[in-house]
Parts: sequence; structure tokens; C-alpha cells
Amino acid sequence: MEERGLQYDRRWMLTDPEGRFMTQRVFTEMALLDVALTDRFLRISHRQKDMRPLDVPLTIPDTDPLSVTIWDDTCTALPVSTEADQWFSAALAQPCRLVYMPDTSVRRVDEKYVAEPLNVSFADGYPALLIGQASLDYLNAKLPAPLPMNRFRPNLVFTGGSPHEEDEWSDFRVGEVAFRGVKPCARCVLTTIDQQTGEKGTEPLKTLATYRKNGHKILFGQNLIALSAGTIRVGDVIER
Repeated sequence: MEERGLQYDRRWMLTDPEGRFMTQRVFTEMALLDVALTDRFLRISHRQKDMRPLDVPLTIPDTDPLSVTIWDDTCTALPVSTEADQWFSAALAQPCRLVYMPDTSVRRVDEKYVAEPLNVSFADGYPALLIGQASLDYLNAKLPAPLPMNRFRPNLVFTGGSPHEEDEWSDFRVGEVAFRGVKPCARCVLTTIDQQTGEKGTEPLKTLATYRKNGHKILFGQNLIALSAGTIRVGDVIER
């Protein structure tokens, strides 16, 4: 775990030709892009199209930086390669560019919720997202058909406890890392996209709106910052 998030997590991003971020909210076919981490590369493949997998080096050489935009944030990024741009443009059938966030790029976590001057990756807003398995189980008991956890794309999933108890978590530790819960995560239309097919539906937002609505927002999961760097492992005990 690093300041910006898990190592390699969301340090790459697709942008349109103007440098604005691209996500599944608009480009649902992005759900069909599979990513595997090797010792030297990110290996990207398309689940349906007959395309040779693309290997993206984990280390990107310094080049002239670009200005990119995520929501209302602007920060610097490095272009990855012409080959990567061409591969993704073919995969999504529209012009796009792959960029990388170097350690020198400054993008602060929202100062309204975090006093420390911490940086975040290309994530929506926070370095990590935590969800309890009990929270998903509680939701699935209300749905016509159960949904997998990947609809919510958390970094950390824990077992035990009661549904949505993570809403109230503040400071806790996992392995070598001290975390702090910042705010419950407001969910968007991305949760309605089937991560296997790229098809969009109405659930889980339709059901969540009946019991997890707070004002105009539907909450599910807890956004986190890391107060220290270190290693975490599957099976680590949460210390509170």
C-alpha cells in the first residue's frame, strides 16, 4: 500500500483526445478489457474481440508530460506509447490515449474530508475503498438475483461483522498499514454495469435507493486513506 493506493492500482488511465478521463459510465465496453499483472507488464486483453494482448511496461520512461482531467481535477501524466494508443482505440472503436501517473504528479485528496496533504491516483477521489462481505450479503438478500462484489470494485473486502458497519470505521490497521475511513462512498451508474458482459441494467441502485439513500446520494462502502505505507495480505486481521 502506497500513499496513492495499492501499488500499480489506477496509475494508468484512458483519456479522450482532449485529455479527459474515460470510464465505464459512458464507455461500457471498457468492462470487457481484462488486465493481468506480471513481473514486468500489465497485460491487457479484450474478452470478446480477436486482438493480440497488449503488454504495458510497469516502468514508464520520463517524457514530456501531458495535462489530463479527472472530474474537476487537472494533473500531469506521461504518455505511454503510440502502440498502446492504437490498441485501445481499436478495442473501443474510438480515439483514446493511455497515460501514466508518475510520482511527481500532484493530485490531492479532497481537502474537505482530509486535512493531510495526501495524493491520490487516477481514482475517482480516494486511494482505497473498503466493503464488508456482510453488506453485500444483506443487499443480495433483497435483490431478484444476487450480484458479485465486482459491481462495487472495492480494493479491500472483509468478512465478519454486521452489514454496513464500515460506515462508522475511523482509524484501523491491516497488516503493516494504518488506514482511516474518510466518508461513505456515493455510488453511481457504474454499479449497474455487468462486469462480464458490459451490459447496463437498473440494479443494484434501484434496490439500494430504498434503504441506503442519504439526501441525493446512495451510499455503499467506505472511502479510505492510508496513513502509512506497507504490505497487506489476503487473510490479514483488521485491528481497530
